[in-house]
Amino acid sequence: MKNLFKHFKGDFFGGITAGIVALPLALAFGVSSGLGPDAGLYGAIFIGIFAAMFGGTPSQISGPTAPMTAVSLVVISSIIAANDGDLSLALPAILGVFFLSGLIQIALGAIQIGKYIRYIPYPVVSGFMTAIGVIILATQFLPVLGYYPKEDIEYVNTFKAQSEEVLLEKILKDEAREGYLVLEDFTETQLRAQKITEEGIMNEAQLLAGDKAKSVYGALTALPRALNNTNLLELCLALLTIIIIYGFKRITTAVPSTLVALFIVSFGAVALGLDYKPIPQIPEGFPTPRLEIFTQFDLARMTPYFMTAISLALLGSIDSLLTSVVADNMTKTRHNPNKELVGQGIGNSVAAFFGGIPGAGATIRTVVNINAGGKTRLSGIIAGLLLLVILLSLGPIASRIPAAVLAGILVTVGIGVMDYKGLKAIRTMQKSEVFIMLLVLVLSVFWDLVSAVGLGMILATLIFMKKIGDATASQASIETLDSPNNEFWTDEKTHLKAMIGHVFIKHLNGPIFFGSTSELKQLTSQIPAEAKEVIVRMDKVPYIDQTGLYTIEDIILDLNQKDIKVSLVGLNQQPAVLLEKIKIIPILVPKSRIFKSFEECLNFLSHEE
Repeated sequence: MKNLFKHFKGDFFGGITAGIVALPLALAFGVSSGLGPDAGLYGAIFIGIFAAMFGGTPSQISGPTAPMTAVSLVVISSIIAANDGDLSLALPAILGVFFLSGLIQIALGAIQIGKYIRYIPYPVVSGFMTAIGVIILATQFLPVLGYYPKEDIEYVNTFKAQSEEVLLEKILKDEAREGYLVLEDFTETQLRAQKITEEGIMNEAQLLAGDKAKSVYGALTALPRALNNTNLLELCLALLTIIIIYGFKRITTAVPSTLVALFIVSFGAVALGLDYKPIPQIPEGFPTPRLEIFTQFDLARMTPYFMTAISLALLGSIDSLLTSVVADNMTKTRHNPNKELVGQGIGNSVAAFFGGIPGAGATIRTVVNINAGGKTRLSGIIAGLLLLVILLSLGPIASRIPAAVLAGILVTVGIGVMDYKGLKAIRTMQKSEVFIMLLVLVLSVFWDLVSAVGLGMILATLIFMKKIGDATASQASIETLDSPNNEFWTDEKTHLKAMIGHVFIKHLNGPIFFGSTSELKQLTSQIPAEAKEVIVRMDKVPYIDQTGLYTIEDIILDLNQKDIKVSLVGLNQQPAVLLEKIKIIPILVPKSRIFKSFEECLNFLSHEE
């Protein structure tokens, strides 16, 4: 922090520019999440400031992102559903999950896990990013058309039967908590059920209709009704926003086109007195701390969402570190991945404490910051402070932004976030990688984002291990010294004729792990009874796992039982240490039969002859 003001001019302009770019996106992501535009703005402010202060990528701008918002939407919807559709009841648990995900990120950084995140397979990342784009696009179809399911009475009426069921379930839950035995005395249940009003049923039906439309499947099923009930004004505002965003980029990139579209369309709608639907009201003043995260903390209530918090933390970590790589390439610097995770975790925890949605390193905003001159963490702090100033001074004005404008902005975000590079490469990719990418894409869109990524990771790992195992097995061979099929290593081209026929060589190539041991286990059956010596070449074995270690132990035991002696050549450090730990060396293979070179081994065997 001592050099915080070293590049003040560049950081000032970079931070101001990035903050301006972040404003419409923060509002849009907040609305998309279901918590409102203020939640997006709070997230952008606090994550932006604290991630910049404590992170490991000086020029990075952080805040709500498309992937994090998409996953947050799932979290928010599921917790609201578990709380009978009541946001006020669900909010402590929602913010608790967000707060916990920030703490997990801090822990990931503390245990130095940052350097491993880059090993996530590309097909998984590609499928996930494209799925995020599809989800954002699909869920914005309805607001772009000016159709809101909760306001469609005919559509809401189709949920009345389900809403009655939900309300009755609430009564039964309340009675269970109070100790009533419903089966023994149904009178109390009837009395409470009679108090359910038509208004209450309709309110619940509206919640159900709105929640269903938040999923891709729900949005697609409601699309025919939306097309028949299109609000032309809202559609025009959304389309105009999209046109300006893409069109203004062709004129100049000096001014963010998203901000230009937001200002022009919003100002025009207000000036013309158009009857449009505005975004939810943004609260005035400094954000209020959400103490209920702690005062209403319930371990039993939070336990089902612990894995969700881990998933959010991992996604935020991946998203941030990928942006860090982009920043490194632009600035010719090198980020600190573990410090970056700690900074992002602090930012997400603080944002949750003030009611903000979680975020990560934002690629577009980071690129804008660097291009505008931002070099140090001061630029991120300035970007966050600018948004805070806007919140404190322009909140009521921002609340007059048309909802259709933010829907249009999100459409462009959805289009932009998809991995077109991966989609174009499908024809040239391996079939297994295409399968993983498409599987993650489809499952993320229609099932569950977190589960889809987890399944993709498992499949990618299994396929990788299978390929490595097959490659290792295919390169492993057993040959005599005079075998015509033997592709001799350089040092095997000269050998002693006296050993031909009873000395066999086993070549091992690559790591020996649980995916490559099946072929290795066949070694003893491949060696003829007349053999007296087996030389195991391990020069090209950099790593052995526990399964591989025990497999080698079994092989040596089998050979010893057949009175076949084993010599090991070219042991690398890691395999040598493990072989000594479980006493393969020196009990099964004496140290006198451990050789650095093949020539050394041959000399030893020749003297034994």
